[in-house]
Amino acid sequence: MLKLNRELGYSLVLEENHKTDIKNQENDYIEDRVNDQINWYDSKSIKTQRKYKIYKGITIITSALIPILSFTNLPSQGTQYLIATLGAVIAISEGLISLNKYSENWIRYRSICETLKQEKFMYLNESGVYSEEDSNFSFFVERIETIISQENVNWASLNKDYKKKG
Repeated sequence: MLKLNRELGYSLVLEENHKTDIKNQENDYIEDRVNDQINWYDSKSIKTQRKYKIYKGITIITSALIPILSFTNLPSQGTQYLIATLGAVIAISEGLISLNKYSENWIRYRSICETLKQEKFMYLNESGVYSEEDSNFSFFVERIETIISQENVNWASLNKDYKKKG
């Protein structure tokens, strides 16, 4: 009887250690993978939004200056050069927006960031698709990796299409 209790007690300790190890794995995955990806997409979204708004602001301001300068009484040759320069600035600004796809990337990065956040919060609160699953963590990892890998596939596809055009 005493031997059985020792074995049972040892078994319970092993089971508790196993649960702790799994919880540590979950925490490590969330911290090292999920939070890292959320932070990366959040940062990229902020940066691309900022660049988009700067270049778009330049386009709007220079576009507004052209008609104003066209009707001023400044020396005509200087005004013509200034108007031509402003037109070139508009073309460069819009070209950079188009080439780097700042608007599309800003929205895509933000969307992925928010999707990852939502997935993490649903998992941590055992809600939505995580309310009934037996192996929630495996399912969570699978869904997170699918979100990330779809973004990688989209990126590769966009670059492939870009190279074909070039």
